[in-house]
Amino acid sequence: MASADLRAELKCSVCLNIYTDPVMLPCGHNFCRVCIDCVLGTQEGSGGFFCPVCRKRFRSRPALQRNITLHNIVEKVVSAQPDQEESGVFCTHCEDSHCVDSPVPAIRSCLLCEVSLCDKHLRVHNKSPEHILCDPTLSMESRKCSIHKKILEHYCTGDKTCICVYCVTGEHKGHEMESLDEASEKKKETLRNVLQKLLTKREGMEERVQSLQEHRRKVEEEAAGDTESHCPV
Repeated sequence: MASADLRAELKCSVCLNIYTDPVMLPCGHNFCRVCIDCVLGTQEGSGGFFCPVCRKRFRSRPALQRNITLHNIVEKVVSAQPDQEESGVFCTHCEDSHCVDSPVPAIRSCLLCEVSLCDKHLRVHNKSPEHILCDPTLSMESRKCSIHKKILEHYCTGDKTCICVYCVTGEHKGHEMESLDEASEKKKETLRNVLQKLLTKREGMEERVQSLQEHRRKVEEEAAGDTESHCPV
């Protein structure tokens, strides 16, 4: 079983998921092809392009070279662990009890208990409302209010920040609120719209490039024809 450290090395720094069709910039950093295409698309017209990791600048849009070695490594890791969550988070109870030889992937984490749970331990876990379950995570503290140390359950639209139930009746009293799920869906929808616009823009640019290339080919053919017609017999 691949370690969590190996999986971390196989994650794109843009989407934070395991690489899909990994490509490499001239500086050596790797990304999913779609991710880096979107990033470079946002840099169009800004006077240059740069790597989102090392910030190395390129005068023109850099060519993306497919990283075949990395692609093969990703395929082997994913195919060797088809049922494992890609989070690299393992069941807290299984690790504590040493009941298995290999770590058991967690399918959910409980923010109240600060534990991650496999399918077996999730079935016997307390299901009361205060036990908030989320996708497997190693960063429990990031899901809690830094002031009250309570679980973040709301989103203050005015201050654009996640808050706990005590914040609602405290410094954010009277502010417009949304549940984290509602706020998350809105953010995702916004990102989907931005991505769609970038993809549409990319398609338009590719069509224009093809048109210019075709125009150039015709001009070169006409120029070659004129040259032949003026050559002495």
